[in-house]
Amino acid sequence: MKSIFISRHGGPEVIQFDEQPDPKPSYREVIVSIRATAINRLDTYVRAGVRGQRRNFPPPLILGGDASGIVVELGKNASKVNLNQRVLINPRITCGLCEFCSQKEDDLCQNFHMLGSTRNGSHAEYISIPESNVYPINSNIQFDTAATLPTTYLPVWNMLMRKTNLHSNETVLVLSSSAGVGTAAVEVSKKIIGAKVIATTSSDEKASKTLELGADHVINYTNEDIHKRVLELTNGRGVDVVVDHVGAEFFETAYKSLRPGGRYGICGVTSGYKTNLQMGTLFARQLGIHGVFMGSKKDMEQIVEKLNDGTIQPTIHQVFKLEQAQLAHKIMEERTFFGKLILTN
Repeated sequence: MKSIFISRHGGPEVIQFDEQPDPKPSYREVIVSIRATAINRLDTYVRAGVRGQRRNFPPPLILGGDASGIVVELGKNASKVNLNQRVLINPRITCGLCEFCSQKEDDLCQNFHMLGSTRNGSHAEYISIPESNVYPINSNIQFDTAATLPTTYLPVWNMLMRKTNLHSNETVLVLSSSAGVGTAAVEVSKKIIGAKVIATTSSDEKASKTLELGADHVINYTNEDIHKRVLELTNGRGVDVVVDHVGAEFFETAYKSLRPGGRYGICGVTSGYKTNLQMGTLFARQLGIHGVFMGSKKDMEQIVEKLNDGTIQPTIHQVFKLEQAQLAHKIMEERTFFGKLILTN
């Protein structure tokens, strides 16, 4: 089968488009014919061998996590999905055996694998995947639309619906609204929860697109002070919740922007791991900090339900052919995009 893979770490130039062996389904796995697959920041880290993603070669590694397609083969004892089923793939494969999985807290499983990181991924014509990681999608849902969901909507859903429990009468600050997580956070906060949304971004063009997504206010952090502007927009009160997938760059100003009793959710550190935390402020203002990594299978079920009923309409920046993966990686690293980058077969 044709695949996008790496045989060494490096820049986009190390990405290869060539034949790799067809996958075979293991116990309770299915083979999915991939029709669309998203590029995430993790793919660039794996390719470069940074942020804990360095590995030894050979064998080569097929990149890619989020994907959608059609079930074309069932492994032994696979009975929860049907042949020719249109499905979305959750790239986080949990063990099903640990204390967290047995208590249906599988988002806390530490024995997990990620497609395109610790096992071959979805940037290929076919993939073998546990049947518990595929979710049926309606016939009217485009494959490229479905492929945008897991790595962006799962942490957002986990963070807003469960960890910080954002309410419709509250205000949320979404950092960097142009990225996949940012656009998902604006959409979930406004369309599903009904909260007031303040977002940040780096240009007037991105600000305009963020307003079209449903944000109430957008702060251009290149020429506006985030904390000062938040206080102006909230009459000095501050926001109830912060959605942060950026990390060190904006932590201090966003953290200061929380109202007493506010909740800070973080699911990414693209701008750096370390920052200063004023612990006196933490307890004096009774703030909550919630670390979020992806989400549970139950979260994924709820997200797919909203996709199938038309409530969720993800934002796609550009769709490429599979063999254009090098170009897509370059665009990902330039950070000029708004929404998701998708590869299709």
